[in-house]
Amino acid sequence: MEKCQRMQMDDFMNSLPSYMRASPFTHFEQTYEDYEACTPEQLDILKHRIEEKKKKERVTIDVIDENPLSSWTPSAAGVAIQTSYDGLTLPPCTCDDVRDESCEINQVYNNMIVAESWKANYLIWVLPTVLLIGLLSIFGVLALFFAIRLYAKLTCGRYREKTRMDGKTVIVTGCTSGIGKETAKELAKRGAKVIMACRSLDKAEKVKDDIIKSTNNPNVVVKKLDLSSFASIRSFAEDINNTEKTLDVLIHNAGYAETFRKEKSEDGIELTMATNHYGPFLLTHLLIDLLKKNSPSRIVIVASSLYRFASMDLDNPNPLTTLPGYLYYMSKEANILFTRELARRLEGTGVTANCLHPGMIDSGIWRNVPAPLSWGLALIIFCFFKTPFQGCQTSIMLAVDDKLSKVNGKYFSDCQESSLSSSASDMGRARKLWEISEKMVKLEEGDPKITV
Repeated sequence: MEKCQRMQMDDFMNSLPSYMRASPFTHFEQTYEDYEACTPEQLDILKHRIEEKKKKERVTIDVIDENPLSSWTPSAAGVAIQTSYDGLTLPPCTCDDVRDESCEINQVYNNMIVAESWKANYLIWVLPTVLLIGLLSIFGVLALFFAIRLYAKLTCGRYREKTRMDGKTVIVTGCTSGIGKETAKELAKRGAKVIMACRSLDKAEKVKDDIIKSTNNPNVVVKKLDLSSFASIRSFAEDINNTEKTLDVLIHNAGYAETFRKEKSEDGIELTMATNHYGPFLLTHLLIDLLKKNSPSRIVIVASSLYRFASMDLDNPNPLTTLPGYLYYMSKEANILFTRELARRLEGTGVTANCLHPGMIDSGIWRNVPAPLSWGLALIIFCFFKTPFQGCQTSIMLAVDDKLSKVNGKYFSDCQESSLSSSASDMGRARKLWEISEKMVKLEEGDPKITV
């Protein structure tokens, strides 16, 4: 009897195509090296080894009396090839002459099938469970987003009074999109004459047509105003003072934000600060006489609670080298300090000044945020931000509510008065910023003055 050969796995595996070598079902290795003859006793040992292999690998192994070698010929002794998902065929030991029927081991084990079970019963519950967990996770995330949006909607302030504004004139800056557009539309719906003070006349004309169509109020006017340009502000103010007999409400809504790109205005002032603070400061001065003439009148300044992330640097009022994204926050604190000092100086004149946080709004201002920061921001906007209509509610309330006719120097959020940080409440800082701003905007001898 010939001695059984040890299986030559490495040589055979290297001879297989790459797709077979990569498969987890490629082989089932079993080595036999201690047998001089394939006796019945040895067969028992082989069966025992197979059972041990079964337990170790957690596979199903069956021995049946069918001859699989009629359609299978190994290129190396004792190597198995995966032939299906149901199992693989393995003659665990062969003799030198695999075709010699006198070789007892060959005669017996030509009839052996070793089936390694990667059967479907393992996938019957595993795959559905994985899919179910995945679906539940997706639905859970969507439900969380929906709950957050619902909470934001239910908790945001809404001005529900039907107060009319017939016969009153309102200026709204920066109203070609976002909360400015919604503010102008809502005021027109209440009967006011709305002057849209905008940088882009083409966009403003299209918005004006939409407002007139939706409100049936033809008394909507577009005028050119670039708050980053002192010349544009003076031209606009001169036009208003010459053509308008009354001015009841001035709403400083326009805002500019840039993340990284550093720019300065034609007057040499950092663009964010010029647009968000110094421009409104100069415009208020140039229109204050018209507002006083028609008192009681109101000034409404759209600030933001984001002011808490920064502090106005009074030693560097023109921060040309500072990151613009930070300057947006700083300009919002400047809005609040300006409002506080303006209100103090207007006491007893019949003109009030209040500021507000509109909420985080899904508006055009966020288009300046570059990718990839904008990708994450888009998700935050979807979950937490208000719509422009929701965001304009506090502005509308401060502009029209009769109960607020004498309220002055306050900060509002979600249609109710809100608290300020100690820094934004510091009247010493507010007065110093005012003095700095007077120099920055270059008030002229003949310009109106707002004094105590």
